[in-house]
Amino acid sequence: MSEVTKKTIENLPGVGEATAEKLREAGYRTIESIAAATVAELREAAELGEAQAKKIIAAAREAADFCSFVTADKVMEKRQKVGLITTGSASLDDLLGGGVETQAVTEAFGEFGSGKTQLAHQLCVNVQLPREQKGLEGKAIFIDTENTFRPERIRDMSLGVGLDPVKVLQNIYYVRSYNTDQQILIAEKAEEVVERENIRLIVVDSITAQFRAEFTGRETLALRQQKLNRHLMTLHRIADLHDLAVFVTNQVQARPDIFFGDPTKPIGGHILAHSATTRIYLRKSKEQRRIARIFDSPNLPEREAVFRITEQGIKD
Repeated sequence: MSEVTKKTIENLPGVGEATAEKLREAGYRTIESIAAATVAELREAAELGEAQAKKIIAAAREAADFCSFVTADKVMEKRQKVGLITTGSASLDDLLGGGVETQAVTEAFGEFGSGKTQLAHQLCVNVQLPREQKGLEGKAIFIDTENTFRPERIRDMSLGVGLDPVKVLQNIYYVRSYNTDQQILIAEKAEEVVERENIRLIVVDSITAQFRAEFTGRETLALRQQKLNRHLMTLHRIADLHDLAVFVTNQVQARPDIFFGDPTKPIGGHILAHSATTRIYLRKSKEQRRIARIFDSPNLPEREAVFRITEQGIKD
């Protein structure tokens, strides 16, 4: 067996123990993560020269078979293995093609009180359901950027689907993020938990709040979008490599130039618009009802579904 085929970071040309440790600390823990990195990212992460970074990335791509072409039927085979997590509402599941899917990043955006965080909590519970109940029998990671996580809601929702609240809470790994650098690092470090535990869902609530707070003014827009893009690429890579679902929430902002139709749009610009696999727009209706609309998706039609938020969670 050649050094490259051993599939360990240390055995890549140009990577010793010290460099491997720096790469792992920066979130590059696998051959695939290095293969997906840019030269600039690797140079900054491990304090490498440009030539060395290029050499390491090239070797990683060869080891990971990173640029291999496959026929479309192989892609179809992989798509048939995609898992689905029920939302708790049959109509919302139908809107999403069966539920929130693995190997993808699903974004829910809307105004305050539209149900984004409630749906995030519900998915953390429902991912633990047996497969015959449209769960994945797995665990969840909840990355909280706005202090929105409430274990009391997890308890109520667990009872609503017939699960033991204590066990459900033990199967959710919670972490609070206070700034964008920490948020990016948490996502990169989450892969360690994913590899160790049966994680089938990662929630980020919300993905843009701290970016919006830290980067104000047009002069900071380029840096903000660059960091947000790196964050999203990390989440995509983890979802794809580990066959898990990533669910992120997003805020909206008003468009004062719009006189007809809905004057709100999701934050994040083109970076988030092009990165999220499926985008769902949530808005309030009468009483406990909420309306969900497919805003953008590669395979789902643009239509709406109505669901309710009750004491026991998301229902029809």
